[in-house]
Amino acid sequence: MTVAATAKRPSSREVALETVRDVFGDERRGAQEAFDYRVRRAGLDARDRAFAAELAYGAIKLRRAIDWYLKPYLHERTKPLPPAIHEALRLGIYQLRFMGGVGVHAAVFETVNLALRHGHRGTAGLVNAVLRRFAADAPAAPQLGDFENDDEYRGVCFSVPTWVAARFREAFGVPATQEILAGLNAAPQHALRLELGRVNRDAIAAELAAAGLHAVPSPYVDEVLIVDGHIPDDPQGRFLVQSESSAMPVDILAPRPGERVVDLCSGRGHKTAQIAARLGGSGALESIELDAQKAQVQQALLAHFGATNVALVVGDANAVAGEADADAVLLDAPCSGLGVLGRHPEARWRKAPQDAPRHAVAQAQLLRTAARRVKRGGRLVYSVCSPDAREGSAIIEAFLSEMPAFSRGALPARYEPFLERGSLLIPPGIEGRDGFFIALLERRE
Repeated sequence: MTVAATAKRPSSREVALETVRDVFGDERRGAQEAFDYRVRRAGLDARDRAFAAELAYGAIKLRRAIDWYLKPYLHERTKPLPPAIHEALRLGIYQLRFMGGVGVHAAVFETVNLALRHGHRGTAGLVNAVLRRFAADAPAAPQLGDFENDDEYRGVCFSVPTWVAARFREAFGVPATQEILAGLNAAPQHALRLELGRVNRDAIAAELAAAGLHAVPSPYVDEVLIVDGHIPDDPQGRFLVQSESSAMPVDILAPRPGERVVDLCSGRGHKTAQIAARLGGSGALESIELDAQKAQVQQALLAHFGATNVALVVGDANAVAGEADADAVLLDAPCSGLGVLGRHPEARWRKAPQDAPRHAVAQAQLLRTAARRVKRGGRLVYSVCSPDAREGSAIIEAFLSEMPAFSRGALPARYEPFLERGSLLIPPGIEGRDGFFIALLERRE
């Protein structure tokens, strides 16, 4: 390799390769963190950045499917491939099988160059031979008869762990699961939550249109606009990038000006800021967050939006003293996060089957804590970004049998498409949404 070649600026494919290696290497970085770091170093223009993002994120998401296609071409090897070469091969298979607009010659030639830079002529020759054979064979898609059961088949087809495919099937049934899993591999929905006390929704939509972005109002949450592309947070504090599904729990809680509201497990404060905006500067909002770093992010966010009626408490929600004095309490509980797999490319490979039952123990305790803060006639919303019944409906059923002072509240008619046994179950991946379970509970007078 020459000095000139060493100093050459990384290509979009090089950035994708380094991103994938960061995600699956010893450091196990998040995909977005790794990609942003590599792009900054490479200085890619907008077009190359978009290509690198599609290649990196797509290859991370579809890793299981790629390996299924790749296995017949590597089964005779006695020694494992060097990690960089194996990842380069995966990128090549992704370009040939899943990525539109990439010619066979370009996919093979550029991937071989990657293998040459990260290996030697022998490994580059292997990559060249495998990719050319794969392109010539054009192997058929997985067939149900090739697998032990339907869940394993869907796991390979849509590149998720078999147990994840089973969880979605249990929650939504077979036909919907197909659509959900396909949706998790597509681009997630982009949305903005507006500060409606400060801005006009139509005016912001017109401003976005002038910037080349089409925006339409959410049919569920008044302060949300669905946008057909990426847009950064607004420095003027008029809106915040926030998914439509994550804005639904506060919409169901429906905090009103003058009320006293408690937000347990408030995280980085997106829902806290949404509650504060609904209160319109009146009433009182208590926000409780265990993680000091998240609380610091939340404090900056609330200051950015000028929320002055929020008392932020850093501590364990179960240990923070409080009386039954709240008109409304939100518990957006820590969970397995199966509903947001489509938003984080690497997440499906970092979850475990035991996550849901492990979280369920803490969720049940937090719900009892939240209930103690609700005054008579008050309301409580419990939400998790997971469709697993053990974190959703099972928690609520057990709570209601234990706490006769509470009953289910009436949900707005517009949410009827998601109604499931008196609560809301929003499937992930459909129309790009995140998956959520949301229950509204009321304490009797």
